[in-house]
Amino acid sequence: MLEALSGIYCGPPPEPADVWGRWNLDPLLLAAMAGLTLAVGRSRAGLAAVAVLAVVFVSPLCALSSAFFAARSVHHILLVAVAAPLLAAAIPARGMGAAAPWLAISTAVLWFWHLPPAYDAALSNMAGYWIMPATLILSACLFWRAVLSGRTQLVGRFLMVTAAYLQMALLGAVLTFVPLPLYEIHQAAPAGWALQPLADQQLGGLIMWVPGALPYALAAAFIARQAWPVARGTRA
Repeated sequence: MLEALSGIYCGPPPEPADVWGRWNLDPLLLAAMAGLTLAVGRSRAGLAAVAVLAVVFVSPLCALSSAFFAARSVHHILLVAVAAPLLAAAIPARGMGAAAPWLAISTAVLWFWHLPPAYDAALSNMAGYWIMPATLILSACLFWRAVLSGRTQLVGRFLMVTAAYLQMALLGAVLTFVPLPLYEIHQAAPAGWALQPLADQQLGGLIMWVPGALPYALAAAFIARQAWPVARGTRA
C-alpha cells in the first residue's frame, strides 16, 4: 500500500524524523490559495478559511493524511466543520432555502467517501484525491450558507447544526467500534510510527466523535450571538 501512495499529491507517507520538513509548496496550489485570498480575504472569516485550508493542504498534515486515517479525519473535520462555515460566512448567501436538503446532501457525501472502496480509490489516484475534498467542502459550504443565511428560525438553525454534528459523531462511532480495519490503503504505515491500522482507525473515529464536536459548538455559539441583538430588540 505504501507503493500506491508514493505518487499521490502530498507524496509518500513521512517518517517521524521527516514530518516537519514535509511542507507542500506546489506553485499551482499556492497560486490557487492566493486567488482565494483575493476573493474572500476582505473579511476575517475569509482570511481564517484560507489559513485553515493552508493547514490542510500546505502543512505537514497533508503528508500525514496519506499515512494515517486519524490524520485524514482531522483533514476532513477541518474541511467540513471549520473551513466550510468560514467560507460560508465570508460569501453572501442568496436564495439558499432550507438547510435540511443541504444537510442530507453533505451527509451523503461525507459517508460515501468513508465507504472503504471509495476511500481507497480516492487515495490511490490523483483525480480521486482532489474530487474527494472538493465535494466535501462544496457540499458542506452549501449547508453552512443555508444555516448562516438566517432564513430559518433560530431553533431550526440550532437543530441543523446539532444534526450535522450527530451524523459525523455516528460515523466516528462506527469507525471506532468496528472490530477490523476497513481501509486497505492504511494497512501499512511507515515503520517509524508505532500505530497499528485498527488503532489508527479507532483514533480517527474518536477524533470525529469527540473533538469533532468543538467546531459545531462554536458554530452554535456564533448563531446565538447573531440572534442576540434581535432577541433584545424583541423584548424591548
